[in-house]
Amino acid sequence: MQDFDLRDLKAFLAVARTQNFRRAALEQRVSVSSLSQRLRDMEERLGVRLMNRTTRSVALTEAGELLLARVGPAMRDVGAALDQVRGLRGVPSGRLRINAPPPAIDLVLAPMVAPFLAKYPQVDLEIIAESAFVDIVAEGFDAGVRYGEHLAQDMIAVSLGPPQRYAVVASRDYVAQHGRPTQPKDLLDHPCIRTASAAAQCTIGSSKKQDAWSRCRRRPS
Repeated sequence: MQDFDLRDLKAFLAVARTQNFRRAALEQRVSVSSLSQRLRDMEERLGVRLMNRTTRSVALTEAGELLLARVGPAMRDVGAALDQVRGLRGVPSGRLRINAPPPAIDLVLAPMVAPFLAKYPQVDLEIIAESAFVDIVAEGFDAGVRYGEHLAQDMIAVSLGPPQRYAVVASRDYVAQHGRPTQPKDLLDHPCIRTASAAAQCTIGSSKKQDAWSRCRRRPS
């Protein structure tokens, strides 16, 4: 099979269908001599005659009939498959798998889903919520939502919205007892309820600690 390409088979099918080298050559947009030589080379590699030729007619041999019966439907399937793939260029369709942490799904993706599916109804959208940052390509995802500090160097990044602002909230009694934090790293010294993914770490000062942007909440006393 490695000695053949689709052009050999297309040339054979064209001659078998038209039973005329000139018409087949016009269809293939090649010269008659080039087409004839391609078929002779093909017969030589196969070691059998595929066609009996005269100056007026072309007739398939038994081997040629066998090849036509097997290759003809296969080539039609190949052509249909290629046409189907080409059709994907104009209309987005198929499955789209996105990996994202739960907060990003709630805050960023959720408002986009309905308008997106209304615009592209042939897309089968699959969003996987996962706090751990996985290898997007290795896990079979088409895209992933990441915060800026967690982007891999070889990834192509597109912003999905404006910068997000986080708020630290506490009761007045809590502030009176523990003081008011003035910068993110102050939260490390407060009794907070911290939420962070397994990969959510950043450098604070000279040491590497849990993400200081964790949200801190306490019921009013």
